[in-house]
Amino acid sequence: MQNVEWGEYKLGDLFKINPTKYYRLKNEEIISTDGSVPLISNSSTDNGVMGFSKLKPTNLGNTLTCSDTTMGAETMFYQEKGFIGYSHIQHLVPKFKPFNKLIASAIISASRITTSKKYDYGNKFNRVAMNKTKIQLPVKNGKIDFDFIQSFVAEIENERIQKLENYISEISLSDYQLTKQEIQVLENYKNLSWNIFNLENLFGKSTRGRRLKSADRITGTLPFITAGETDEGLSAFIGNDITVFSANTITIDMFGSAKYRNFKYGGDDHIAVVHTDKLPKYASVFVTSAIHKSSYNGQFNYGRNFYAKDADTLNISLPAKDNKPDYETMETVISAIHKFVIKDVVLYVEKKKKELNKQTENANA
Repeated sequence: MQNVEWGEYKLGDLFKINPTKYYRLKNEEIISTDGSVPLISNSSTDNGVMGFSKLKPTNLGNTLTCSDTTMGAETMFYQEKGFIGYSHIQHLVPKFKPFNKLIASAIISASRITTSKKYDYGNKFNRVAMNKTKIQLPVKNGKIDFDFIQSFVAEIENERIQKLENYISEISLSDYQLTKQEIQVLENYKNLSWNIFNLENLFGKSTRGRRLKSADRITGTLPFITAGETDEGLSAFIGNDITVFSANTITIDMFGSAKYRNFKYGGDDHIAVVHTDKLPKYASVFVTSAIHKSSYNGQFNYGRNFYAKDADTLNISLPAKDNKPDYETMETVISAIHKFVIKDVVLYVEKKKKELNKQTENANA
């Protein structure tokens, strides 16, 4: 990228920008469970798709959409197929050729970079602002270098997909076929026997972490867990001499939120550790879910923190056999769920590889 020549272009010079065409109907009159035409809203997630419809598309595909009520281009998305518009969604139709998903990715990224922190609630990224927005794109001989853009973006996406594919292969996650035992357990799930068990009786007394101020933390490699949902409570990597908790254990934070840990870690005084390390991995994951369901119901907050003593008195519901926790069944259930999730990832990788190969072939045609 060091030797790339860059040029500056206004979005208004690259695209014809107008409000999307939409049906003046209620959402429930547009969206259908078996629809296939995307309804594009002001959302900044899921490509802006609110749902799908059986109605005819009102706008052309192979174009861009962007909400004019936001603080930048975070709602700018590539729409491959024809779609139904929505109020306050602008339609960016390219004035140039070629145009495809690879080129769109570069333009969207450039637009998000240049509009970041530039707009606010009082200064929206509306159609006037879109038209005036200037972005940087690679050029060659004074013109946009579409060949370079396509090859560069395709290379980046290929690298990401290859890393994901390698990761799946390295940790043996490519097998998503359910075993007979997994199928049987899922079919019989509603008929399982459940009992109430006390956490201390199952795993002994829980351990409370110790306070370690941010100013006292030494940079290192040990994950340090604190209360909160951001990054699963992982707040830092430290090198302090503190208690190291085993992998395959469960943390419960001050709000009662339980999380499974498959790595060694340290924890602050707002963390209670449940010692499930002798359980099989998938059984521990199941127990984590049972704990979370029992402890994370709003009963713990800033005024009433969850501590290790609360973990010791906590009762949870688990599948049972002969009045004992049926850890084998728990393992099988989580294994089956794991395969369902992995199946989606594996199929996603396969789909993306085919898409990238097709995009590369079209770009080289």
